[in-house]
Amino acid sequence: MSTDKTGQGGTAAPEDAGHAQEQRRELVQLVTPAGDRVSHPEFDYWVRDITDEQLCSLYGDMAVVRRIDVEATALQRQGELALWPPLLGQEAAQVGSARALRPDDFVFSSYRENGVAYCRGVDLTDIVRVWRGNASSGWDPYTINMATPQIIIGAQTLHATGYAMGIQNDGADSVAVTYFGDGATSEGDVNEAMVFAASFQVPVVFFCTNNHWAISEPVRLQSHIHLADRAAGFGIPSLRVDGNDVLAVMAATRVALERARRGGGPTFIEAVSYRMGPHTTADDPTRYRDANELEDWAAKDPISRVAGLLERKGLLTEELQQQVKDKADAVAREMRAGCTTMPDPEPLDVFKHVYSTPNSWLDRQQDHYARYLASFGDPAGAVSEEGAR
Repeated sequence: MSTDKTGQGGTAAPEDAGHAQEQRRELVQLVTPAGDRVSHPEFDYWVRDITDEQLCSLYGDMAVVRRIDVEATALQRQGELALWPPLLGQEAAQVGSARALRPDDFVFSSYRENGVAYCRGVDLTDIVRVWRGNASSGWDPYTINMATPQIIIGAQTLHATGYAMGIQNDGADSVAVTYFGDGATSEGDVNEAMVFAASFQVPVVFFCTNNHWAISEPVRLQSHIHLADRAAGFGIPSLRVDGNDVLAVMAATRVALERARRGGGPTFIEAVSYRMGPHTTADDPTRYRDANELEDWAAKDPISRVAGLLERKGLLTEELQQQVKDKADAVAREMRAGCTTMPDPEPLDVFKHVYSTPNSWLDRQQDHYARYLASFGDPAGAVSEEGAR
């Protein structure tokens, strides 16, 4: 078990006593950065069923997710994607939580949870479709019970809370889970979602990945207390967990899911991790981030710590490492092939799937655009109004 330190030692001044007390709040940890398994009287119970085989699978999942991220970043640098939001360093937070979910739970994510999407079974080409600019969204949400990525910061928390209200009205025991970053906690949408979730005690889990940087602003600037402690103001219980520890994340997520299924209402999870790469591939983190900080967090890498645990258990064999590498490479090849061979959308495709029923206002726009394209001799414009619809 690990606890946060106040940092400088000595006795806190009276005016700082409250802040020092917050800093001592437990950070749930089951695997140390060195790969040692540590016992926890409460959270060991929630991962007691994880076998050696499943631990190897979690290691493989994280390695594959990192390979997806590295490959997508390379595709963007090569001009195949317009943009990519890296998740490097956050694999444990995403895999540990996603593998705790049931198929009928519904996920509402930000744009960075591509590891969650992989665990939910998304088609690899669909992961990059929107980032190539070939579609307005990546996949059919109902095929994997995960909404398409939300670009508007924090808006997905409102969607999740509304969906959870529907679950409650249906009398089901599934759960809505929403992912967002530390920066999103300063958005009105997130706070409003927590107000509704607490008022109606709906089955929703607020999963905040505290990666320490909201684009170029450090988390300490927007919150002088732990983000998990903000939830108390809404009457929502919270957990603060080592986000680079896949077992601790899984345990915390299972606790929150079980509470929601029992009718206990929402839970806020703060998974403390670190964004090792840029906010997006359009960002240069060296302009605002200390290289020493990056080095410190590299020593807490989520994949290497599980590798250390597997090695101590005698499970990190050459055969396992080769199997994981082969799968990761195969996934990367499949995603790259799907990206580079993806057909360009037709100009009039932009009007498809905007509304579920005919809409005269949109029909007029479509007709005008078709006529505009036809004026240039564009074959796409030479379509009848009915054919374009």
